[in-house]
Amino acid sequence: MAVYSPINESELMSLLKQYDIGTLVKFEGILEGIENTNYKVTTSQNNYILTIFEKRVESKDIPFFINLKKHLSSKKFLCPKPVSDIQGKNINTLKDKSCVLVSFLDGKKVTDVTEKHCQQVGKVLASLHLQTKDFDEKRLNGMSYIHWENIFLKCKNHINQNFIHMLPIIEEELSYLKNYWPSGLPNGIIHADVFQDNVFFQKNIFSGLIDFYFSCNDFLAYDIALTVNAWCFNNQNIFNKNRYQALIKGYESQRKLTTEEKKNFSILLRGASIRILITRLHDQIFHQDDAFVTPKDPNEYLAILKFHQKTNFREFF
Repeated sequence: MAVYSPINESELMSLLKQYDIGTLVKFEGILEGIENTNYKVTTSQNNYILTIFEKRVESKDIPFFINLKKHLSSKKFLCPKPVSDIQGKNINTLKDKSCVLVSFLDGKKVTDVTEKHCQQVGKVLASLHLQTKDFDEKRLNGMSYIHWENIFLKCKNHINQNFIHMLPIIEEELSYLKNYWPSGLPNGIIHADVFQDNVFFQKNIFSGLIDFYFSCNDFLAYDIALTVNAWCFNNQNIFNKNRYQALIKGYESQRKLTTEEKKNFSILLRGASIRILITRLHDQIFHQDDAFVTPKDPNEYLAILKFHQKTNFREFF
């Protein structure tokens, strides 16, 4: 979450007139995250989250995200529930951009990650994969391995001295992944963004998963790989095997990994590292100066990639 599109009280009140959710009490921008503009909105009835979609989200994809959250909410999965306006619409416009209101989830992200947290995250991720098996809408992954090279080429043409050391490493890795990326693995709906910012806990018990705006169809094990990279390295980018084993244990308590998924997991981890490394590099180079958000350091994922390049994860199953 972040704030790229500042709004004033008058603009927000005009939007809220289209909803039957009470009168505006207060609102505040949410600075965490990197993709869309988000506000916490408090009315006389309840708290809500307002999301204004920025450049990476295409308008044609928004109904997929809305319907996915409706589907999961109907199964009691703890995620934000889209709010309809008085005409029954979930998608409106603010600042000439598409926007949505969703329910507010209590809880907060954890800063001191434990094995207990990781086991719950693994279990929740498997639950999402299983509970969306009957979701009949599909969306291609706009950030899959076939797109990484194009993002990297854009970065390469505008690189500065702070990041030039990454170029040969990324080029070589992209070539490797192009040759060895797997096919035919179990496929379904993935969240693709289960970072600590997007997982809420109350008293160390999972209370909600947010930010579904990278959700798509892809390998289920790729979703696990993205999540392992986000949760199983400490602040010094050192791998924590206990966290990893707890996360996998939590996942497999709901859905067992196949032999092929385990066989290809090291490659998926490398791909998951490159995906975040390249997009963070892009956000550093093309940072919007007037945005109330600090782009994240791609060096974190360069270190994670280097770890995966020399580690065979088959040993950890």
